Amino acid sequence: MTYLASANRTFNNQIAALTNLNALLSEPLGAEQFDAACDLFLNCTGKVVVTGMGKSGHIGNKIAATLASTGTPSFFMHPGEANHGDFGMLSENDVVLAISNSGETSELVGLLPAIKRIKVPVVSITNKTDNSLARFADVSLCLHVEKEACSLGLAPTTSTTATLVLGDAIAIALLEAKGFTSEQFAISHPGGTLGKRLLLTVRDIMLDENRVPICEPTTLLSNALLEISTKGLGLTAVVEDKVMIGVFTDGDLRRALDKGIDIRTSKVGELMSKTGVSISPNSLAVDAINIMQERRITALIVTDDNKIPIGALNMHMLLQAGVV
Repeated sequence: MTYLASANRTFNNQIAALTNLNALLSEPLGAEQFDAACDLFLNCTGKVVVTGMGKSGHIGNKIAATLASTGTPSFFMHPGEANHGDFGMLSENDVVLAISNSGETSELVGLLPAIKRIKVPVVSITNKTDNSLARFADVSLCLHVEKEACSLGLAPTTSTTATLVLGDAIAIALLEAKGFTSEQFAISHPGGTLGKRLLLTVRDIMLDENRVPICEPTTLLSNALLEISTKGLGLTAVVEDKVMIGVFTDGDLRRALDKGIDIRTSKVGELMSKTGVSISPNSLAVDAINIMQERRITALIVTDDNKIPIGALNMHMLLQAGVV
């Protein structure tokens, strides 16, 4: 058997298991249990505490992380450690999501009496319904995976995939039920590029008004070039009575030189782009990127509501800020 044939068998096995799980959850009993689980999580005033051993624990860690990043406070509790002190992580306002393929994992089953004492509801994910964990749980979600992708039928493969997808389905169902927004998602990811793209505004990274290249329409082209090179943005705003009426860029200069314009006598107002684009300081930094890419430019003047220049930024600054 070739490597690819083995891989194809694995893909087909897992796709079939997920198709079967989707069908089971669409049946009345499956839908009832899924809805009940989501209701418990949605109405939880504490945290969703995910627990599981071995491969189920690894999947549980990921499910907890996904829940936490999509608006459902959650963390992972290792059942082995919980049996030796970490059970104190659990509070009476929490809901437990317990994962065990067999439903008989000793470290997990051993926690059940303690969980019952503090009256914390339990949602279980097991492969079948006839096991200790599923019988104990307030809500039991079952995978009904008939065969692992592993040819030996031993290594958790298809069952862990089904568990992971079921966890994702729960997280997305809760996200949509809560009306979780992209801004809230960004708050959960403040250090990454995603968070920066959704949270950083132009005001956060722009140069202040003292560093904005500015000329008047009567400014000689030679003096405008000095302003552009001094400020280092590759353009200058052209203002009249403090209001921006256009921009003069490196591109405008090249076009002027192609026409044989005398830079010592020509004025910026004669050569500027009257449709020069600007951006508000309250716009998202990612909006600045979109404008630059659409207009094929590398810098923008920032203006207030009265079109008065108050800042500037370029692509390099966006790169440094981690927005790109």
